[in-house]
Amino acid sequence: MNLLNRWSDPPPAYEPVDHDEDPSILRRKPRFSRFEYGVFFLLGVSMLWAWNMFLAASPYFHHRFEADPWAATNYQPSILAVSTITNLGSSYTLARLQRGASYPRRIVVSLLINVVVFTMLAISTVVARDADVRFYFAFLMTMVCGASLATGINQNGVFAYVAGFGREEYTQAIMGGQGVAGVLPCIVQIVSVLAVPRTTNQSGDPTEQDSEPVPPPPENSSAASKSAFWYFLTATAVSSLALVSFLSLVRRQRRHHHHTTPPSQTIPNYTDLPTETDTIPPETETQTPLTTLFSKLRLLSTSIFLCFAVTMIFPVYTSRILPVTTTLRPEIFIPLAFLFWNAGDLTGRMLVLLPSLSTLAHRPRALFALALARVVFLPLYLLCNVDGQGAVFKSDAFYLVIVQLLFGATNGFLSSSCMMGAGVWVDEREREAAGGFMSLMLVGGLAAGSLASFLVA
Repeated sequence: MNLLNRWSDPPPAYEPVDHDEDPSILRRKPRFSRFEYGVFFLLGVSMLWAWNMFLAASPYFHHRFEADPWAATNYQPSILAVSTITNLGSSYTLARLQRGASYPRRIVVSLLINVVVFTMLAISTVVARDADVRFYFAFLMTMVCGASLATGINQNGVFAYVAGFGREEYTQAIMGGQGVAGVLPCIVQIVSVLAVPRTTNQSGDPTEQDSEPVPPPPENSSAASKSAFWYFLTATAVSSLALVSFLSLVRRQRRHHHHTTPPSQTIPNYTDLPTETDTIPPETETQTPLTTLFSKLRLLSTSIFLCFAVTMIFPVYTSRILPVTTTLRPEIFIPLAFLFWNAGDLTGRMLVLLPSLSTLAHRPRALFALALARVVFLPLYLLCNVDGQGAVFKSDAFYLVIVQLLFGATNGFLSSSCMMGAGVWVDEREREAAGGFMSLMLVGGLAAGSLASFLVA
């Protein structure tokens, strides 16, 4: 056990920064607030909710593109490619633009972009039903680009902003909110499938999964449009609620620091209102090179990169694995499998709140080892019923619990631990830049995993 502890603890050259020599830093650290935790939790929900609405509206997009075989075949890969390139590009650019950065402004701008994008998408389900397929394809890609740009800006701003508070619990709140944003759409999708009766053939038997596809009747088309309308409107509402809550948090912080900070001190940038024109404080006038941040966060940043690079392989198999021992239809079983994975992910993000497990966030070597060990889950998918070709373990419980649930739990626990521990290893004035850098590595892992998923597929 002692040998394991010595291995999992960081080496002397990789030590957490001690801030005890500057008591003013400790005075500026806010006390834990349930309101602040709730706001960051909501920001985490809004960060992924918009993207999950694109996934939930997939049947609607298929209906819009079914008249054009090329568009029907390529709209999903196009959404993935546009979102990945836009998100990675914006995250990299913003991670380098540190000097004079106002992270609250970035958060507000990203939420406003989301509100505009999903309001336009909601309107398009009502007023542009008969639009040309190619025109709607270009419109959708533009909206995806806008939403992905907003996600990149939001991730950079939120993780940098929360790092300024110096409280790991708030980072966990963001990660937990992301987990909730993954679980709820799966439940909505399962309920929506159960609410629609199965199509029957002339003999009264349910149509088989591999039967010849037929165009949906007008009422089904109308139902798809209504469902997409509410999906997009919900994304608008979530972003709007997050925006109002965040502005309340920033104003609350400004009032607090106005009463507690001596006149001779500059109010830290993480309390600036987006509309303020105050002079940027000294902390944000410095530019921390990404190479410097990587040298201090090399194991944590590599771990978060590997975590999401490996994770992005699971959707390829999840959409292809069919049940072997249950009578569930694939259109229910596949969302159920996603639900198990996301439930495990949410559980892992919450487990870091346990004191006995939270200390792992301060052990970069142990986190790096866990990131590497997660690769063993990938061959387990090959033991399941991929494309209906049979399973080595003829048990849906093995697939849903051992593979999906545990794989999701390790993702949630590892990603939250990495993001929570980043602020420990950098100087006080580098925390915001470190938060942006870690979000860049997270997006980089998603991009690498997306490209690798094409090879697996």
